[in-house]
Amino acid sequence: VQLQASGGGSVQAGDSLRLSCAASEDTFKDYTMAWFRQIPGREREFVGYIIPRSDTTRYADAVQGRFTISRGDTKNTIFLQMNSLKPEDTAVYSCAAHYGAHPRRNPDFYVHWGQGTLVTVSS
Repeated sequence: VQLQASGGGSVQAGDSLRLSCAASEDTFKDYTMAWFRQIPGREREFVGYIIPRSDTTRYADAVQGRFTISRGDTKNTIFLQMNSLKPEDTAVYSCAAHYGAHPRRNPDFYVHWGQGTLVTVSS
């Protein structure tokens, strides 16, 4: 499956932003979809994932309660709604996919990656 992330931009602290990840096929039934973020010079950081079929979501503590992953009506798009953004949320955000319903927070688990989209949050 091929992935394409979009929706990044520059916002002020406290603002909201929604990222999209479009897949080349329907991921609802078979793929765990995840979002990661990375600051240059640092390791890739888990943000959250959504499990196939159940659409159960889990998030990193740093974004819990502020970020929400959801699936679009067409089932081949997922969204990352980011509210109450903070300067420390500034990073390149990437979506990833793995075939199966065995979600992991380790980026090495994911086989398919989209290109990143930059989110910059100013104080």
